[in-house]
Amino acid sequence: MPLYLTRFSYTPETWARMIARPEDRRVAGRQYIESVGGQLHGFWYAFGAHDGYTLWEAPDNASMAAVALAITGGGALSSFETTVLLSVEETMDALRRAGQVAYRPPGA
Repeated sequence: MPLYLTRFSYTPETWARMIARPEDRRVAGRQYIESVGGQLHGFWYAFGAHDGYTLWEAPDNASMAAVALAITGGGALSSFETTVLLSVEETMDALRRAGQVAYRPPGA
């Protein structure tokens, strides 16, 4: 199954609610991804450009998109970005296939 890295940030209102009532959001994240047949591999909070990161496994892009849409539609986040991760084997396959693509630079 494909792996997905997400970067997210909470709204100030969400942080205020969590300060007033601390909650382990890994539980909710696990429920979301398992509802589409996937798995949560990790959940971290961080300093910097994003408040947190998750590593998910989902059956396909549509399943991960469904989870992402449900989460972002809830309004608790100010940002949510998803990156599809490729294994080394998938990248090697892509490199071999790239040699067969007849690319022509613009204007050439």
